Amino acid sequence: MTPVPRPPSDEVRAVLDDLPDGVVLAGGDGRVHHVSAPAARMLGLVAADAPGRPLSEVLRLQDQEGASWCASNSPFQGLATRTAVPEQPWLLPDGSEVLVSARIHRTALSEPVDRVAITLRSGRGRARLDRERSDLVATVAHELRSPLTGVKGFVQALLNRWDKLNDDQKKLMLTTVASDSDRLSRLIAELLDVARIDTGRLQLYPRPTDVAVVTGRVVDSVRAATSREIVLDAPDDLPPVQADPDKLVQVLTNLVENAVRHGEGTVRVTLERVEAQPGAATESATAVRITVQDQGEGIPEELRRRVFTKFWKGGARGGSGLGMYIVGGLTRAHGGHVAIDDAPGGGARVGVTWPVADDA
Repeated sequence: MTPVPRPPSDEVRAVLDDLPDGVVLAGGDGRVHHVSAPAARMLGLVAADAPGRPLSEVLRLQDQEGASWCASNSPFQGLATRTAVPEQPWLLPDGSEVLVSARIHRTALSEPVDRVAITLRSGRGRARLDRERSDLVATVAHELRSPLTGVKGFVQALLNRWDKLNDDQKKLMLTTVASDSDRLSRLIAELLDVARIDTGRLQLYPRPTDVAVVTGRVVDSVRAATSREIVLDAPDDLPPVQADPDKLVQVLTNLVENAVRHGEGTVRVTLERVEAQPGAATESATAVRITVQDQGEGIPEELRRRVFTKFWKGGARGGSGLGMYIVGGLTRAHGGHVAIDDAPGGGARVGVTWPVADDA
């Protein structure tokens, strides 16, 4: 016996109309009880005209081969244990994509289908996610290709011309291979850190750390790879900060290298003891501020929030676009704060406030 249709009450219809996703309700007789306002807009029909019509006429969805949703999924047939239709992409009459799922209700396993509830969700969110994944793949492929090409080329040259190369030439090639290998390792570490920051699985091992010593090592390392002048100004009485040393090195390296890559003139790195940033995650009363500034064009105020998003690149000078995203994530994970403003005389100034160890 076919169940008697039970249309939703006025209160339920109002709630369904307020939902962001579209909802279509049908009874066990295969006829529509209600189409919510969002679903009506997606399907291109008048909601008031839908009740009483067959579900196959109202739910005008097709796949890439032209098959309809109702014919492909047969919601009123099949095993009695079947309770749902998983989310699938389908095409609306206007050609745009929606993600469709359904819930199948029975009063008992021995009874026929009592009602079917179908939800329609815009496919724009999935399209955006697909674009982000494509951006990630393109970024990784581009960043991996350059050092891999160098490694392969020099190794092949060494294998083919080993007896014809002198020791200085061999050393130069092997040094380049080692440098490119370090670059690959760093990119992989960045990608892993991005994934851990996104999923909340970032592992930190903080301990009292001499920020002046760590900063000095980072500055010396970057200075050796560039002709740009890098000036470090660090007082002798700075307190130790509470930090995972490896993560602190990663933050500082990204900041200094970004200033060298995207800025102009002298890069100045300054350390100073300050009051903790109001509203920071730590209860520390004091902190150490690390400021990196250049003499370039600076970063417009309207773009400063975007700097800390994934794949943001300022200009066309390369980079993975992940550096500042990692800086923001690692700094916040330590209870610190990062901000961007204008450097005196022009250029960008990035300030990282880090809690000191004795108050952390």
